[in-house]
Amino acid sequence: MTKKSARQTLWAMAAIAGLASFGLSLPMPDPAVAAEKIVQDTPQDTPQDTLALKPYMGWSSYSMQVYSGNGQWITGEQIIAQSDAMHVKLQSSGYEYINVDAGWNGGMDEYARPVPSQTLYPNGLQEVIDHVHGNGQKFGLYLIPGMSPQAYEQDLPIFGAPGCSMRNIAVQPVHQADYWNLGYRIDFSNPCAQKYVDSIADLIAGWGVDFLKFDSVTPGSGVQDLSLDARDDVKAWSQALSRHNIWLELSWALDIKYADYWKEYANGWRVDWDVECYCANEALTTWNNISRLFPKAAEWWRHAGPGGWNDFDSLNVGNGAMDGLTPDERRTAMTFWAVSAVPIYLGNDLTKLDDLGLELLTNKDVIAVNQAGRAARPVSIETNQQTWYALNEDGSYTVALFNLGRTDADVETRWSDLGLDGAANVQDMWTGANLGKSDSGFTAESVPTHGSRLLKVTPAKDALITVNDDNIQVGYDGSWARNGDKAVAAESQPLTIAVTDSASAQGQPQPAGIPSTRTTTLNDNDPAVVYVGSWSQGTNRGLGDYMDDVHYSERDGDAIEHQFVGTGIDYVTETHESQGDVDIYIDGQLKQTVSAHRDPSDGRGVQQVVYSVDGLPSGTHTFRAVKRSGAYMLVDKLVVRSDGLLTADNTTFDKAPAGQADINVQLLRDHGELAAIMHAGQALTPGADYDVTGNAITIRKAYLAALAVGDQVFDFQFRGTTWTTCTTRPRTAQPSSSRSAEPASNG
Repeated sequence: MTKKSARQTLWAMAAIAGLASFGLSLPMPDPAVAAEKIVQDTPQDTPQDTLALKPYMGWSSYSMQVYSGNGQWITGEQIIAQSDAMHVKLQSSGYEYINVDAGWNGGMDEYARPVPSQTLYPNGLQEVIDHVHGNGQKFGLYLIPGMSPQAYEQDLPIFGAPGCSMRNIAVQPVHQADYWNLGYRIDFSNPCAQKYVDSIADLIAGWGVDFLKFDSVTPGSGVQDLSLDARDDVKAWSQALSRHNIWLELSWALDIKYADYWKEYANGWRVDWDVECYCANEALTTWNNISRLFPKAAEWWRHAGPGGWNDFDSLNVGNGAMDGLTPDERRTAMTFWAVSAVPIYLGNDLTKLDDLGLELLTNKDVIAVNQAGRAARPVSIETNQQTWYALNEDGSYTVALFNLGRTDADVETRWSDLGLDGAANVQDMWTGANLGKSDSGFTAESVPTHGSRLLKVTPAKDALITVNDDNIQVGYDGSWARNGDKAVAAESQPLTIAVTDSASAQGQPQPAGIPSTRTTTLNDNDPAVVYVGSWSQGTNRGLGDYMDDVHYSERDGDAIEHQFVGTGIDYVTETHESQGDVDIYIDGQLKQTVSAHRDPSDGRGVQQVVYSVDGLPSGTHTFRAVKRSGAYMLVDKLVVRSDGLLTADNTTFDKAPAGQADINVQLLRDHGELAAIMHAGQALTPGADYDVTGNAITIRKAYLAALAVGDQVFDFQFRGTTWTTCTTRPRTAQPSSSRSAEPASNG
């Protein structure tokens, strides 16, 4: 068991123990045995194991650097003033980090380690750090991947590593390490590279640094592929900092495909772009920069938990006019940060907090929601009136209602959408007011534009709560996969029964078939095909394109992406003298660079398969193709292959009395996932029209005999399996039995 999974297991046990008092129908482990097992399986704890058990709270300088229009705003005087203001106004509410962003360093020493700016800190950065620590706070700094080009050119030695120097550890030929192309990439296959990172970590730890923001981390940070990849840097810095109990925060807009990697090596990770509006001396942020986080949170929420947290960037709600938000928007932002269990670090000038800002930032019940670490998930993001909820350890729910629309509106939530069957009491968490008991849901009336409500929903004694692995934050070791909100995708497969009548010589018997791999063709304009960059569509070309249309791009770096459930995929395009190279990625890994170029003398090839893969593990995969060269990259269609769901895709039935027999077919998915068998738009009735015995399906001859001669198509529809684990009945001595039903939004 890894250290991370040990923390997750302890968290899950605590959650299960809390729900057990309300009758959770789940076998409970013997606490002594479970604790002994965890101790046996867990490596020796280090301070890092307990570093990020909850989201951190504090302040970051970057918003004020942007607002002031002066990247050098971060003087010693300014940082000390922010520390003193936090100490007086916010520290008792849990705020403790003072983090200094980019621009604090003024060069490097003879070992290529950063040196603080003497201009910003004439009395030394140590004086500032000591002042922050003297206020009972923690101090953070900022770095990016790679090495300084000057350190490479001078081939500086690495501190504490005889025989190691900067040229030894540079990738050859030199390659950029960050989005801005400020430094050279480090080759971490050379042990000297880790020595270099260790030397910097040891240095800043000696200063008393408690936190490191590591910026321009890729994949992410504006890079949509693996042309820049800082994962080795992240791992190296994680190893170096963990020895000193220093929090590692990754930035910015990290690629969710690598969420498990970020979770393994970091304590937090930014999920989107900067929150600042970059409108100097006008505002810190805008509403659009808040609202765009909602769909991001819908993707990332399940990745947050003890040891590592999603990061929305600075929360700028404390100054009033400076914030760039209305009072309702400020409250909504604080509510969203709280229920999402993200770090609450302010970007405001803490010396100028207004009354509303202090009210929002110090409400103990709202802060408790954030520090409980239960990231909320949405019922749906397909509407502007949204419900987000989290199930708490005590069996209550935290429910946030948001009106993201442009007019005042009622926002309604149904208990059934939360997995709650029964009545519940409702409390306003901002005011503490008791809003009464409701049998089936709650409606917040006339929620203002961009406004919100924050509720505590406590189920009544006879209510039932459906919970799943995400509710109780179960951790997993090994190779586990998830297909969106389903363990297995909802799918269907037809079975064609050729109905004949030998007594009247009607119809021709056909042999029973074994299905070939099922294929699904997606045209270039299918909504499931995602285009990144500047793409155009060409229609009615008359060249033989599939569906007579294509998508095309003229810019290198533009890409397409498609997430599919299956075992293989084909990329179909045209081959032509105008086409060039395309990089193909499967599940984030570069698999091949293919060429769609064709010699001019060979003309044009249409509907050409230039990349094909088979034999992938049956499950969810991501296909990505990136333009590398040529005048154009073109997309005609994608063809996805997946396993069959039935052992046969066709068979025969003879209507003649002497020839009638039941039709038998075996399912290749669990029979519990069979949702319906459809024929001519009507569902067959189980027990009357067909029988299920294990994975064997028998369609009765009495039903088939009534059909007309000819091909009759039966559609076997399978639901997606869910992650629901159990049902609990709050405050009752009798536990309920497990239910298969679950709220629509559970994942």
